[in-house]
Amino acid sequence: MKYALVNGEKKEASKGAKGKCSSCGSDLIAKCGEFKVNHWAHKGNRNCDSWWENETKWHRAWKNKFPKNWQEVVHFDQSGEKHIADVKTDSNWVIEFQHSYIKPQELRSREEFYTKMVWIVDGTRRKRDKTQFQNKYEEGTKVFKDLVIKSISFHEECRLLEEWIDSKALVFFDFQNPIDNQQSDFWFLLPKTSTGKVLIIPYSRENFIKYHNQNTFGEEINKLFSFINKELERKTIIEQIQNSSARKNTFHIYKRFKSIKPRRGRWL
Repeated sequence: MKYALVNGEKKEASKGAKGKCSSCGSDLIAKCGEFKVNHWAHKGNRNCDSWWENETKWHRAWKNKFPKNWQEVVHFDQSGEKHIADVKTDSNWVIEFQHSYIKPQELRSREEFYTKMVWIVDGTRRKRDKTQFQNKYEEGTKVFKDLVIKSISFHEECRLLEEWIDSKALVFFDFQNPIDNQQSDFWFLLPKTSTGKVLIIPYSRENFIKYHNQNTFGEEINKLFSFINKELERKTIIEQIQNSSARKNTFHIYKRFKSIKPRRGRWL
């Protein structure tokens, strides 16, 4: 945990500091060392949030891209259940940074609990994930001429896609090392279409962060979805016209073929 309440204020862990958990109010111990990021921990092995996972430098690097008051926010649902969201924006978007494997049941529970949420998935956890993902994208079929969206076949050959394909939330894959300041691959797994197509589009990491910090992320996503849906509808209509035209041409050719009387010795 990055923050604890110290005299009622959110403070980061420092040697000798004492704090309270913002969720359960119990005492927290400051853990500060050379090998792990400084963090707060409950006494013993206790943890008041079953969804919480140990933080890595990757988690901390992502959290630091958002305002302090958005980080580690206690979120309640109508029943009174509560969990600590990694980031909760002023527009009520919950951003969860997922490094470890998550069971399908927990994934569904968290999506139902937060409802308006985004997953950022660490694509560097397993050595082969990035290569598998890149191979599937390169093999993919380009959906539009002017937009780099690809339709992916046999997604089960990529473990990341197989694990996240049924998510109801927005899913982004991050393949950047947290100590690398250069822009790296950031990919948006679009919600599965009614036809079951798996669509992937490269997405600007810089814009993702900017849109959230400006509280315009929802508007930008709606614009993107609106454009994609219109293009898909237009493409479907064109394909229907082409198929209809092809069927008519085939029918006329068949009628012409049937009207021709074969000469003796031919078409045996």
